[in-house]
Amino acid sequence: MRISLNWLRELVEVKLSPEELAHTLTMAGFEVEDIEDRRTWANGVVVGRVLERQPHPNADKLSVCQVDVGAAETLNIVCGAANVRADIYVPVATVGTYLPNIDLKIKPAKLRGVPSQGMICSLKELGLPNDVDGIHIFTGENLPVGSDVRPLLGLNDVILDVTATANRADALSMVGIAREVAALTGGKLSIPQPGEVVVTQNSGKLGLKIGDTQACPAYIGTVIEQVKIAPSPEWLQQRLRAAGVRPISNVVDITNYVLLEWGQPLHAFDKDRLQTVAGNGNLNIGVRFANQGESLKTLDGQTRTLTTQNLLITANDKPVALAGVMGGEETEVYEGSQNLVLEAALFDSVAIRRSSRSVGLRSEASGRYERGVNRAELEIACRRALALINELANGVIVHQEIADTRPDPATWSRFIALRLDRVNEVLGPVDLGEDTGELQANDVVRILTALGCQLTPTEERTWNVAVPPYRYRDLEREIDLIEEIARLYGYDHFCDTLPQKAEAGYLPIDQELVRKLRASFRAEGLTELIQYSLVKPGSDRQIVLSNPLFAEYSALRTDLISGLIDAFQYNLEQGNGSLNGFEIGRIFQQEEDGLREADAIAGILGGDRNLGKWSKGGREQAMTWFEAKGILESVFQQFGLQVEYQPDCRDERLHPGRTASLWIGGNRLGVFGQLHPQLRREKDLPDSVYLFQLDLDALLDALDQDEILIPTFKSYSTYPASDRDIAFFAPVKISVGELEKAITKAGKGLLESVEIFDEYRGENVPQGQRSLAFRLVYRASDRTLTDAEVEPVHNKVREALVEKFGVNLRS
Repeated sequence: MRISLNWLRELVEVKLSPEELAHTLTMAGFEVEDIEDRRTWANGVVVGRVLERQPHPNADKLSVCQVDVGAAETLNIVCGAANVRADIYVPVATVGTYLPNIDLKIKPAKLRGVPSQGMICSLKELGLPNDVDGIHIFTGENLPVGSDVRPLLGLNDVILDVTATANRADALSMVGIAREVAALTGGKLSIPQPGEVVVTQNSGKLGLKIGDTQACPAYIGTVIEQVKIAPSPEWLQQRLRAAGVRPISNVVDITNYVLLEWGQPLHAFDKDRLQTVAGNGNLNIGVRFANQGESLKTLDGQTRTLTTQNLLITANDKPVALAGVMGGEETEVYEGSQNLVLEAALFDSVAIRRSSRSVGLRSEASGRYERGVNRAELEIACRRALALINELANGVIVHQEIADTRPDPATWSRFIALRLDRVNEVLGPVDLGEDTGELQANDVVRILTALGCQLTPTEERTWNVAVPPYRYRDLEREIDLIEEIARLYGYDHFCDTLPQKAEAGYLPIDQELVRKLRASFRAEGLTELIQYSLVKPGSDRQIVLSNPLFAEYSALRTDLISGLIDAFQYNLEQGNGSLNGFEIGRIFQQEEDGLREADAIAGILGGDRNLGKWSKGGREQAMTWFEAKGILESVFQQFGLQVEYQPDCRDERLHPGRTASLWIGGNRLGVFGQLHPQLRREKDLPDSVYLFQLDLDALLDALDQDEILIPTFKSYSTYPASDRDIAFFAPVKISVGELEKAITKAGKGLLESVEIFDEYRGENVPQGQRSLAFRLVYRASDRTLTDAEVEPVHNKVREALVEKFGVNLRS
C-alpha cells in the first residue's frame, strides 16, 4: 500500500524523517519496498504568469512567451504547447532546475534563433499523470508568482510503498498504519470521527433482502438525492494519485478515499439506473449467490459468466454487482447521476475469495475483503463517506436501510490470558548494554496499551488482555500477544542465543537413497527433468481440481510417462536431438476407496549415448532395446538388486511385444518397454524410444535392507572355474528369464553364473521354437573342481530343463 506522509501526518504525529520511519516500519514487520520522494520532482519549479504570447518568427508550432516568475526581469521562454496563452498561471522550470522524471537540466538555449530562459512544464514532465495534451494551467487566481509549485501540485510529499503481511488486514488502510506508527513512535493519534447521519425523509425508498446472512452479515444501504457529479477538489485528487488511484468524479473518488482511509470498501450505484434494471415497483437490494449461467457486465467492460460461487448484489433479484469485487457497468455512477444508493457492507472472506477466483478478477475491494474487513468500524466508514458526499457533492440523505446479523458488539473484543513468565521464556533475555535482563511488567503494559489493548491484572505477573476489535482477526492466542511485544520492543534488542551443544544432522534413509538413485541415473547419462504436476484433464482416474488457476492445468497427473513423451517431442522440435532423461515426482490417482498419491521414478531413452561420433563417421546410431534395458540393469546392479522381467502389454502407449513388467521380491516394481509404433508416428518420434516407470516406494522398500545398505565383503575364489555350454530348442513363448531361473535353481551350490550367448531362428529350427545357447560357469571357493564333480550338476541342469520346459537338447 502506498502511504502519503502528508496524509499520515494528519492522522498521527510523525517526528521521524521518511528514511527513519521506513526503517522503523520495516523492523516492525511492515516492509517498505520503496521511498518515493516527490519533493525532488519539481525542485526549482515556480509559479509563473504568462504576460504575453507571440508566434515564433521561424516556426509555426512554437510560441514566444513573456513570463513573470517574480524576478527583476520577465523571462523570455519558447513554448511548443498549443494551449499556452496570455494571462494564465503555469509551472515554470527556471534555468538550473533539474527535472528527474525526464532527466533534463534546464539551461539557457536558442530555439530556431530565439533565446529561451526556462521551460513551461506539463504535469507529465513533473512526474504526474495528465489527461491534457499540453502545459499545465493552474485554476486559481492571483497566485503568488515565483512561489514553489510543489504545495499546489501535491509534490511536497514523500510516498512509502509499504507491504503488510497477510494476517494484518487492518494495515491496508491509512488509519491502520497511523495506529501502528503511534504504537511504534508514541505519536499522538488524530483519527477523524464523523458525526451521526441525518436522514431528512426516511420515506422507505429502499428495501433490503439478504439471502445468505453468513456471506453478508451486515449491509447498509443509503439513498442520497440531489447529487451534483463534478471533479473532486484538488486535495482529494492529489491524495488518490499519491495512493496510485486515478481520480474519476467526486462520488467515486469519495468511495475510494474512504477505502484507503478506513480499509472499508464502498460502492455507489446510480439509483435511477438501479430502478430501470429492477423494473416498476419498490426497489429492493438483495444479496445472494448466482445461479449457474447468469452473466454480468462489470465496470471493466467484461461480460462475465457466473457460477454458484459468485456472490451477487441484486436489484429486485436482477444482478447489478459482484459483491465485494466489482460493480456492474449498467448501474455505475456517471456525469448525469443525480440520485445514489451507497452500499457499505461486510462480506465473508472465503465467499469473496472464491467469487473473485472463479471469474479471475481481483480488485482493491476484494483484496481487503479476502483478508478480513473490520466489522466494528463499518458504520464509521459509512458516515465518513456520507459526510464527504454531503460536503463535496451536495447530496441529501433521504433514507437509510440496515440489515445487521453481526453478533453482539460485546463479543467483538477477545480476551486473552497473558503471563509475563511465558513472555520471557519465549523471547529470552534482553540486551541492556553491558548486561542482560528480562522484560518487565511495565514494558508489557506500555506496548500492549499502545496497540489499543486493555490489560486487567488477574494474578501476580499475569493479565487478562482485551484485544481491540480492529485486531480481532490476528490476535487470537497468548503467543500472538508475545509476538506483538517482541515486534514493538524491537527484535534487535533481544540477545542472540544458540543451543549449547549442536548435534550433527543426517538425512533420513529414504532421502539418502533417493539422492543415490539420482546420482546413479545421472551417471548413466540421463538428464533429470522436472515437470508440472498439473496437466490437461481428460484421462481416466484423473483427479480434477474444483477451482483451478488455468483450464489447461486443471487435473493432477496420473503418471510420469506422458510428460516424458511430451518433453522428448519438445526437445526434438527445438533441435536439441533425442532425449535421455529421468524424473522423480509424485503421481495422483482416483481409486474406488478414495484418492491415492505415490512417488514414482520414470525415464525416457532414445538418444545415442556415444557422444564422440568420429568413431562412426558422424552417423548417429539408434539405441537398441537391450541397450536401454542395460541402463536400468546397471542402476539395479549398483544397488545389488535382483529384478525379474515378465512380458506385459497393459499400457497401450508401449509396444505390446517389447514391454516387460518389473518385479522384485514378488512385488510389482514397474514397467519398461518401447514406445508403441502408432503413438510414435502420431508424435513424429524416432523408431527407438524406450520408457520406464518404477514405483519409488516399492524400490525404497527393496533397498531398505541391511545387506544392501551396509554391503559386506564376500571372499572370492582363488581357484579356476569350469565352464560348460548348453544348447537346445525351446518354444518361443518361454522367456530367457524363466530358463535362467530354472538353470540357477538346478545348479545351486556350484553354479557361479549363467549367461545367454546365442539365439537363432530360421532354417533347421522347428516351427514355433528358437535355438538358444547358454554358458554356465561352475566354481568352488575351496578347491579346483573336477569333471566328476561338475558333470552330475550339469546333467541335473539339463534334466531340469527337459522336465520343466520340454526343450530339445542339442548338446
